[in-house]
Amino acid sequence: MSKMDPGGKGIMNSVKDQVVGSIKGTGEVLNAVVDTVSGTLVTTIKGTGAVGTAVTTTVSDVLRGAIMGTAQVGGDVGAAAKGGVVGVLKGTKEVGAETIDTVSVSARTLVKSAAEVGGDLGTVARNAVEGAVSGAKQVGLNVEDAASAAATGAIKGAGEISQQAVQQVRNAVTGVIAGVKVVLKEPFK
Repeated sequence: MSKMDPGGKGIMNSVKDQVVGSIKGTGEVLNAVVDTVSGTLVTTIKGTGAVGTAVTTTVSDVLRGAIMGTAQVGGDVGAAAKGGVVGVLKGTKEVGAETIDTVSVSARTLVKSAAEVGGDLGTVARNAVEGAVSGAKQVGLNVEDAASAAATGAIKGAGEISQQAVQQVRNAVTGVIAGVKVVLKEPFK
């Protein structure tokens, strides 16, 4: 992402096109999204030397592209959400940028992007938490913290949509997901 491309449309569209191609080629959503998201983040972060908020913006652009591409081919947006969080954790770990904050930003972006394409927000939020648990195990982050960050991020994203979305997402991410008790961190502002 450059100063000439403040909206990250280049990265988003590139990821969308890669996801569309992968899903059309294999018919498989989860791994297509994991690989595309992870690979794009590694290449982009290494290429730009992005840190801090630049990483956050890149993560958002990449995930938005993954959801848009999955929706475009009629793929399972929930599976894309799970794969997206796993891909973010794998990709950011490879460049030393993995943090619990990237998990929260990921879930927030996934819920907002799912709303744009008419996806089921509860399913996407729950799958984002499952992805956080799976990804955290793979990269050595605390799974409870990752699950909590994903759930909290998903609720933040829903809060930017509507009160009904918040209720739907809160119901979906409350309780035990993928064997981990999810603890929501207030406030959600």
